[in-house]
Amino acid sequence: MLKLFMQTVLSGIQPTNKLHLGNYLGAIRQWVQLVNQGKARYIFMIADLHAMTVPHDPKALEQDTFALAAMYIALGLEPEKCILFVQSHNMDHPYLSWILETQTPYGWLTRMTQFKDKRQKLEKFEKTVGTGLFTYPVLMAADILLYDTDIVPVGQDQVQHVELTRDIARRFNKLYGPVFKLPKPQIDKIALRIKDLRNPTKKMSKSDETGKGVIFLTDDADTIMSKFKRAVTDTLGVVKYDPENQPGVSNLITILAGVTGMTVEQIQQEYQGKGYAQFKQDVAQAVIEFLRPVQERYKQYTKDRAYVVEVLQQGVQKARELSHKKLAQVKKAVGLFEA
Repeated sequence: MLKLFMQTVLSGIQPTNKLHLGNYLGAIRQWVQLVNQGKARYIFMIADLHAMTVPHDPKALEQDTFALAAMYIALGLEPEKCILFVQSHNMDHPYLSWILETQTPYGWLTRMTQFKDKRQKLEKFEKTVGTGLFTYPVLMAADILLYDTDIVPVGQDQVQHVELTRDIARRFNKLYGPVFKLPKPQIDKIALRIKDLRNPTKKMSKSDETGKGVIFLTDDADTIMSKFKRAVTDTLGVVKYDPENQPGVSNLITILAGVTGMTVEQIQQEYQGKGYAQFKQDVAQAVIEFLRPVQERYKQYTKDRAYVVEVLQQGVQKARELSHKKLAQVKKAVGLFEA
């Protein structure tokens, strides 16, 4: 039997790119702390079906899905304390998505800005724009609504999709009765503070094409050191936290504070009168040491495929226990005949 919780928090991430330092410092580390407190039910879904909305490499999708699961476990998301599973392992998701598609007005989906952006990018490179890219927000709504989710941690670009989920739930409840909860988006403001090393005016992002300003969690020590040495600073020569006038240096201070626990004031005092070269090298070394245990655990889990598979199997069993109940409510509400 599953433990009863006051709230349910669901987070899903596509296995299309590697996790980076911004993901860890800005969100995942806080998730681990909250999961350990046990005050809410946390569900972490690897959204492999969403990764198929654009042209993809089948072999890479399979490998990246496993790698992401191993990394989640390595980062401290203990399977005994949360639900970790792969989206495609629970077919309640596409089942509910189809039902919701029949209830979602076409016009609502045409207003989704992310679809417009991705369609333009695909058409620019003469790639096929699949129908799944258009209906993807409904599948996301199904992901959320299946588990009576209260909170959905998202980036700013996904807020519109959570609002659509709320609209779909309201419409369904009005037509068929109170079946769904209305989830709320939660934007992690800390996550927005970790910036790209080469362009500190924008956040560190896994979608960066070059990856030169992104510290991936699997980067080796030499790569990390090289990226920090090439990090953008300024000509002032002062290690000071001033995001408006010194965005590059301020970003490095934020990172060093995040991986060491030092305060901004302590860092400014420590590097008073010291140059940027030494500062960047020290930040790089601190990040290398910070990621070392994570990378060691990650290597361990990638070598133990049987354990990771077992974790995912146990996770999807827990997920199905919840989703089956909700789907049964939905099927009854819309009048689907049960033999």
